[in-house]
Formats: sequence, C-alpha cells, structure tokens
Amino acid sequence: MNEDVVDQQAEITRLLIYYAQVPFAGASCVRGVLPTAPSSESIRVVTGAQNAYVPSGLTVHEIRLRSGEDFLTAYEVVAVLRASHTSPYMVPSVRAGTVLGMPLIQVAPSVAETAVESPTDRAFVILRTLVHPYTEVKPDPRLLGFLCREPDLLRLYLETEGTPGVTAVDVRPSGALTALLAALPSMITEEERMTVDEMDPHASHAIDLTYW
Repeated sequence: MNEDVVDQQAEITRLLIYYAQVPFAGASCVRGVLPTAPSSESIRVVTGAQNAYVPSGLTVHEIRLRSGEDFLTAYEVVAVLRASHTSPYMVPSVRAGTVLGMPLIQVAPSVAETAVESPTDRAFVILRTLVHPYTEVKPDPRLLGFLCREPDLLRLYLETEGTPGVTAVDVRPSGALTALLAALPSMITEEERMTVDEMDPHASHAIDLTYW
C-alpha cells in the first residue's frame, strides 16, 4: 500500500466533512468521499444537494491527487471541486461511466492548474490549522471516506492497523453514538463480522453495524 496516498486521502476526507452540510459552490455539498486504490493516486468526491442520497441527484468526481510532482493539498481539492462546478470543465469526453449507480466524471487535470483558493479559503486554512494542528500520530482507525446512503444510513470507509485494505462500515446516525464510537475500533477488526460488498469497488471488506 502506498502510505503517502492513503495519508493524503485521509487528510482530504478530514477537510471535506465540513462541506457535508455547508455548500462549497452554489447549492452543491459533499455527500461522500470514496477512496480508490492507492495505485490510482486519485480520490472520488460525491456531490449534490444537501438532501440528496445514493444514487439520485448525485455525481462522483474523480480527481487526480497530483499536479505535476506534488500532491494536491486538501484545500486545493476544494478549489478544484469549486472550479469544476462553476466553470465549463465537465464536458462529455471526461464522463467515465457509473459507480454505485451514480455518474462518474473524471475531472480534467488542467482544472487543478487553474483553480484558485479564495480569501475565505485562506482564512479557513488559518482557523482549521489552529483548531486541528498537524500531528504525526495517526488515528486508528483512519477515516478514508464516507457516503451518505440514506437519511439514516452512513457508510464509513476505514483503514486500521492489522487489517489489509479498506473496510466499509454501515452505521445509523440515529443510534447510540457514544457506545458505537467507543466500540468501533475493536468491532471492525473482528473477522466474523466481515463480508464483501461486491457492488462497492472502494472497499475490501464490509461490516454492518446498523443494529448497534
């Protein structure tokens, strides 16, 4: 596994969760982040209206994580998303099919070269860095992505030490969150809970915790 790519996917997800409730452009919100295989060096961001769920009304945007030799920062990914929603970059030639029933758009790499962070974006960098300072201690499990599947069904894409690949975990936000979050690190390592969701190419394993 390319740890640098996984680190970048996790960092981008940490930022994009803010836009699950607040639009990043017009009325468009982030409704999911789908981690791809590290070898692809990309990430898939699901966008749509705040009340949209899989698959109706949502679009998956696949963004290359590199611009030249360097990785895009999480903030630059937001700028790319905003540019792709407000400029004529999404032409039919970059449509790449469907994923989980949603149209998949491959964002042209040139968008990253023209996307510009706004003064508000720069202010957010300062504020977020002060609230969440960089640390070399990595959380375990790490959140690599998420997907708002239904009003009360959230899929988490987690990576944890000792378990190869990405684990998709389905939870219900209306449940006992304190108990769930406390038990989650141990439950996702229990092999007897693991299945395979053949419809979801973004995870190696799947665990259903909707009853918790």
